Amino acid sequence: MKFKELLESRENPYSGTPIIAFLGDSVTHGAFENTEGGSGCVFDFAAVYHNRLRLMIAQKYDWIPVSIINAGVSGDSAAGGLQRLERDVISHRPDLCVVCYGLNDVGGELQSYTDALRGIFTALTQAGIETLFMTPNMLNTHVTDAVTDTFIVYAEATAGMQNGGKMDAFMQAARQVAFECGVPVADGYEMWKQMQANGMDITELLANGINHPCREMHGMFAELLYETIFGAESTMPEPEDAPEPEPEQDEQLVPLEFEQPEQENEQE
Repeated sequence: MKFKELLESRENPYSGTPIIAFLGDSVTHGAFENTEGGSGCVFDFAAVYHNRLRLMIAQKYDWIPVSIINAGVSGDSAAGGLQRLERDVISHRPDLCVVCYGLNDVGGELQSYTDALRGIFTALTQAGIETLFMTPNMLNTHVTDAVTDTFIVYAEATAGMQNGGKMDAFMQAARQVAFECGVPVADGYEMWKQMQANGMDITELLANGINHPCREMHGMFAELLYETIFGAESTMPEPEDAPEPEPEQDEQLVPLEFEQPEQENEQE
């Protein structure tokens, strides 16, 4: 990708700051567990996939300060992203924009979703911004205890859309639009489908039991994007595998001794 070439062309820290924008919904925003009252979600901006990608890039290119624009909005759809695209992404002139939509769009019409995606891809291309489409995670397949009372009816509906094949159809159509627009795809959805085919209960990988991937799966998205951009796996350890800092040794504090200044003899 051109973004990789851009990073590798910057040989010192004085050549500017590359920018990646992330346009999407609540997953991109940084939402995890649902809660009753308040904002309705736990937000963890340190654990969100694009921050983890930033750390991976910093490990490889430790002299380049890559800047991240979080243009994710909870509850947003591709149509909403298209409407705010100029303000939230294009006006910042990023070097790369990662687009991720589908989780909220699946509740609507397929044509509206694909038209909005096509509009986003076209506008970014015309603005000279390299674009990457990441398909989202799967929805829940059943209702678990992780779902709060407020969202039980919604969880039943999303499970129906996942199990009934509607989400599959939306993702297939989205891949086709990306192909037609010349936009590469980081296929997170296919990775989730493979995990399900291997016997994993993918609903257990959702922090809110509906559509927000857990922190470990945000790490998977970050790794997928890294591989797509750089063509290789990162060497960034998972947070739980990171070496623990060495405990500081207790030091004996020795009190400082000050010499008293000699006093001059008083004149009689």
